[in-house]
Amino acid sequence: MKLQGTKALVVGLGRTGDAVCDFLMRKGAEVKISERSRPEDLGKKIEFWAKKGIEVEAGGHRLQSFLDADLIIPSPGVPYIPELDEARKRGRKIISEIELAYRFLNGRIVGITGTNGKSTTATLSHKILYEGGLKSHLAGNIGTPLIQFVEKSRPDDVYVTELSSFQLRYINKFKASVSLLLNISADHLDWHTDFDDYYRAKKNLFINQDEGDRAILNRDYPSVWALRKLGKFKVYAFSQKGKVSRGCWIQENWIFLQNDIQERLMQTTETSLFGIHNRENIMAAALVGHVLGIPTSSIRKTIIGFKGLEHRLEKVGILGQVEFYNDSKATNVDATLKSIQSFSSPISLILGGRDKGGNFLQLRKPIQNNVKSIVLIGEASDKIQKSLNGTVPMEKASDLREAVRLAYSAASPKGIVLLAPGCTSFDWFQNFEERGKAFKKEVAALKERVGRGKE
Repeated sequence: MKLQGTKALVVGLGRTGDAVCDFLMRKGAEVKISERSRPEDLGKKIEFWAKKGIEVEAGGHRLQSFLDADLIIPSPGVPYIPELDEARKRGRKIISEIELAYRFLNGRIVGITGTNGKSTTATLSHKILYEGGLKSHLAGNIGTPLIQFVEKSRPDDVYVTELSSFQLRYINKFKASVSLLLNISADHLDWHTDFDDYYRAKKNLFINQDEGDRAILNRDYPSVWALRKLGKFKVYAFSQKGKVSRGCWIQENWIFLQNDIQERLMQTTETSLFGIHNRENIMAAALVGHVLGIPTSSIRKTIIGFKGLEHRLEKVGILGQVEFYNDSKATNVDATLKSIQSFSSPISLILGGRDKGGNFLQLRKPIQNNVKSIVLIGEASDKIQKSLNGTVPMEKASDLREAVRLAYSAASPKGIVLLAPGCTSFDWFQNFEERGKAFKKEVAALKERVGRGKE
């Protein structure tokens, strides 16, 4: 791929945008940046790139900038913008950062995508490969942008890459040696035109794979399992519902691996990862290690030692007989559903935020089975209340402190307070991490107030 003299437009100036600009500049491209943030919000970034001879168009996107470009690279976090669509219609070349990196990268890629569980599975897969002796690197949304590995990449490197639908939307030749689709449900419908568009983006991960590649698919999702017919790649399945002919499954609390022979990997009780969805993440990561030749004993040891990631069904405190769990990463309805189903004790659920087009009606039956009360937060409160009316008692909170207090009151004397919002955090917070940290801070503050007898 020739970049010398190419007029390249980088859309979005986050971590990935910065890395792409640096790479393109070193390859001799004529680079321009388009960023919707206001100049005052970008701080010294404009000055930084100006000193390198790169113009930053800030405060919005101009269509002419897109039409003047030979190559457009949108950053993963860039939402749908009409300028991109118009540029595509007029024949401009649009590729994602992972596509650009793939054209120059040495080594193998493990591509991991899905609606939920990507970060946990990618991190655990990387640890399994690294601790098993491979030169593994964690890349993509959870690690370093793939483009930053290009210059020092070697043929024996393995890049475990978390991939979003945004990144997969604009690929052409990108190919993973091992592809993995964890699950799929309605998500990011505020970005994609509809579910079919979202599904097509996920499906792109498999379209270039051939006979020498491997695909790992969730057998329990019909729309995921259907992708086994896309190509001649070798398919491995994982399932919580029954035995598979090649792959990984659970039976009587044992996790089994099956390829040429059947092996017991471990008991489900040996891991500290909590929740039914984490069983899927464990099986998927184990298969990544298995297909890349890591011994079963090493895979088991890594899984047992893995403590999980922050804000993913994270136990953050106990007050009397009430337990508090932070699942701020549950930013869609399916993630909230799986979070709810992970508990047998009655739940006081904190739900809401900025809606992504989720169907909260899907939660009615699970809530009636597992939840005793709901505290609603954020912009989606009215929509959620309307969808769940008549299920369990609901209250609205004006901030997270009030939400924690109300949920604790409803959970007492014994139960679970669960933050699993089913929405993004962008109405009240910068991201799900900030929301999760705020929740933990409010839990700690509540414990202190109760301890002083002021609650």
